[in-house]
Amino acid sequence: MLGSFSLIGEVAMFRWKNNSHPEQDVEDQQQKVKELKDALGPLSARGLQYCSDACLRRYLEARSWNVDKAKKMLEESLKWRSTFKPEEIRWNEVAIEGETGKVFRANFHDRQGRSVLILRPGRQNTTSIDNQMKHLVYLIENAILNLPEGQDQMAWLIDFTGWSITNNVPIKSARDTVNILQNHYPERLAVAFLYSPPRIFEAFWKVVKYFLDPKTFQKVKFVYPKNKDSVELMSSYFDVDNLPTEFGGRATLQYDHEEFSRQMAQDDVKAAKFWGFDKQQQQQPNGLHGLSGAEIAPEPESLAPPAS
Repeated sequence: MLGSFSLIGEVAMFRWKNNSHPEQDVEDQQQKVKELKDALGPLSARGLQYCSDACLRRYLEARSWNVDKAKKMLEESLKWRSTFKPEEIRWNEVAIEGETGKVFRANFHDRQGRSVLILRPGRQNTTSIDNQMKHLVYLIENAILNLPEGQDQMAWLIDFTGWSITNNVPIKSARDTVNILQNHYPERLAVAFLYSPPRIFEAFWKVVKYFLDPKTFQKVKFVYPKNKDSVELMSSYFDVDNLPTEFGGRATLQYDHEEFSRQMAQDDVKAAKFWGFDKQQQQQPNGLHGLSGAEIAPEPESLAPPAS
């Protein structure tokens, strides 16, 4: 059954980040970070900016603190980012993908201060998988940009209202999403709630789950509004006064595309400042064109206060 695994070990999962490797003491972890940093060798200026100790720890955590495996994973991300250039994507390039509110950053955080992305696959409005991935990557970067100080993970809320087999996400799109999230944003996802998926979703999930590594699989939670354990799980992660009614809370979920676009335009200015694009634009008349790609997603400063 879909929900058979979803409520197993929630307490352990809730504390997973801090206790995932109790055998790794702080001193040993610091040594592993140093080894990985030395193994990477020289990096570009943007790579140095991004490859903070916290970033290296995420890659090490994703590979069970194996330096060689973490190095390989990180180098693959560097290659991907040099081609995809996620830090250079601006809202006006992907705004059409967001017109229906199929994916957007919520105006609230969870109880741990994590940014929240709301995904509504039933509102798919385009057919280009490449553009859909660009839109998703932009919003992942934006969620990271808006993390409060001391927090480096996000939560996903997936609403299946309006979802059917006719507007089902293609398997390739699902595979690409999983690949990007697991391989290029390791340890950025804290939890993903699939809220009240229809029974027909089971066949789709049987395929998608094989793309997930064990750690990501454990972070996926199927929740059902009439299930007491599901309700308690949601309330342990979210203040029900902030949580939209679509996810069992008391808040009203309203997506205003124009307002969200204004917000993203403001965040684009913050992102450009973080990467130094604002200074480079003054020197290069062509703006962002021709800039070399950064390798890994930025380690956020406290660029935006948590939403109340």
